Amino acid sequence: MRRVLVLLSQALLAAVPALAQQDLTGEYISMFHEDQPERIPGPALGDYLGLPISDAARAYAEAWDASRMTLKEHQCMVHVAPYIFRGPGPVRIWQEKDQETQEVTAIKIYHGTYQQTRTVWMDGRPHPPESALHTWMGFSTGKWEGDTLTVYTTHMKQGWLRRNGLPESDRATLTEHFIKHGDILTRMSMITDPVYLTEPLVKTDDFIRNTHLDVNWIWPCEPVEEVVTRAKGAVPHYLPGTNAFLKEFQETVHVPETAQRGGAQTMYPEFKTMLVAGVRTASGAVQPVRIQQSQIATDSEIHVIPVRENIYVLTGPGGNVTVQVGRQGILLVDTMSGESSGRVLAAIAKISSASLRYIINTQSGPDHTGGNAALRKTGRMVFAGPGAGALTDAAEGAAIIAHGEVLKRMSAPTGQQSLMPAAAWPTETFFGDEHDLYFNGESIQILHQPSANTDGDSIVYFRRSDVISTGDLFVLNSFPMIDIEKGGSLQGIIDALNRVLDIAIPEFNEEGGTLIVPGHGRLCDEADVAEYRDMVTIIRDRIEAMLKKGMSLAEIKAARPAFEYEPLYGSTPNWSTDQFIEAAYKSLTRKN
Repeated sequence: MRRVLVLLSQALLAAVPALAQQDLTGEYISMFHEDQPERIPGPALGDYLGLPISDAARAYAEAWDASRMTLKEHQCMVHVAPYIFRGPGPVRIWQEKDQETQEVTAIKIYHGTYQQTRTVWMDGRPHPPESALHTWMGFSTGKWEGDTLTVYTTHMKQGWLRRNGLPESDRATLTEHFIKHGDILTRMSMITDPVYLTEPLVKTDDFIRNTHLDVNWIWPCEPVEEVVTRAKGAVPHYLPGTNAFLKEFQETVHVPETAQRGGAQTMYPEFKTMLVAGVRTASGAVQPVRIQQSQIATDSEIHVIPVRENIYVLTGPGGNVTVQVGRQGILLVDTMSGESSGRVLAAIAKISSASLRYIINTQSGPDHTGGNAALRKTGRMVFAGPGAGALTDAAEGAAIIAHGEVLKRMSAPTGQQSLMPAAAWPTETFFGDEHDLYFNGESIQILHQPSANTDGDSIVYFRRSDVISTGDLFVLNSFPMIDIEKGGSLQGIIDALNRVLDIAIPEFNEEGGTLIVPGHGRLCDEADVAEYRDMVTIIRDRIEAMLKKGMSLAEIKAARPAFEYEPLYGSTPNWSTDQFIEAAYKSLTRKN
């Protein structure tokens, strides 16, 4: 009996949370004297002092124009999880418990600033694959370390390190420690960003319990046309060296330019000694810390990411495949490379055992059509088309639909060897602006986008599911791959991105709503496309300005018009920054 009582007492103790754990539940308001410019008026332009930013982050901020926030795609963007605590709004924290066990499964954090709810999972679940959707608040898991709640967050959208143009990339991660002392809640944060930081950025924020409960907790936002005279597709920014406002902070507070420009060295006491001693580089600036180009972590696994009720995306090193399933069968958008076919089929089998009926190719590249032959033969057409002969022809494989230019690129004139086997060619083509299909109870539009990557690119829009597959018109691992010889153009890429933005409608605060599957990279929404569109448009404007000065291709490459974006997009093995700049140059100087 005594042994039973001991075991029972041990079980009861195990079920009780450690006494050191704090109850963070409550409503808190910011202590506004802390970093006051961040919370209310906004930091001064050009003030990067004490921040371990990279050269790319500084260049991004120096080109940033606050007028960009008047674009419809930017008006309702909110601060990401690391920065939102510096907003003026209140914070509410509460626990969610399992109904049966009463164990804490999650801690919720609601921000009155931008009306954001963040979930910190406490049940030990893993973080999703990198290719899953990124959000403003990210994906957070937590654990208690004594009386401190430690939270780790991934999957955040691009946001601000400081809201004067200093960016935080979508590859950043966040570690936080929440500590409570009476009515004071202290949050210590550490941001690690391989793109825009050279060292972790560590900060603290303090909040005091609010007992009055008399504050506004909502932030409705509806985008409108704020500047009706602005040309469609224009993105406000400063060309390099033209931002006259960058000197204001330095002239007001009288700090040396080398300090004002920030960098890891400005965080440490030794920096003042360096300034006094005159430790400088030949250019007159304190030697910056340089980072290598950021690489997207890749693996050979194909991940199945749920998108909507009957829509999935297969992500892997060979590109993305959109999968629609339903009572009529399976439809695919693109098929990855040929060597990935076995793994693609295995991934599809995890989703559905139905027959493959349709393949839609967004372009002719082997990373989109390489699996056509192997995957097509596992399926069958819905019906035999006109001229197909006996209905038994319907069993010969799934239908492959693409723009007519795709068939031209994949096949070859009579007597010549084609690049792809005939079994991989489209079985159904179109030459107009769009091709419509109704399958699995859903309207599907295949929208031709001329002169983009090539002359045969298409966007696939699942109207009921509200999902867009863009092919390589939008990718997250490289600059746009423009094939001049196959009819591609820089302006065509920009037009395609703006078309996607015209179709997409966010659910709330520029998040969710229409979901977008890029040709390569993670699942996205409108905000992600807007950032990419901005980048391509800004680089176009810079190259055009250089051309007006009479600069040659070699001079333009040396000027590095894509400098701040190189860590994000310039590390693709088969498509370098130089190749992109050269293609953009040829596109902008080509005579029609």
